[in-house]
Amino acid sequence: MPNPTETQMAQCYALCCRFTNFYLPINMVRLDRRTGNIFFLAGEENIIEIYPNGRWRYL
Repeated sequence: MPNPTETQMAQCYALCCRFTNFYLPINMVRLDRRTGNIFFLAGEENIIEIYPNGRWRYL
């Protein structure tokens, strides 16, 4: 099972802080074992994918 990179964890923390500043709950955070990407769901429709290099995108 891969572990998240430090860059990924830092980016995840920064994005979680950003979304909670808008009073959106962080409903789920999950590491995809196949790709090593972090997925998280903020609010009802904000789905974010964070790559091991720290870059991220909306899905």
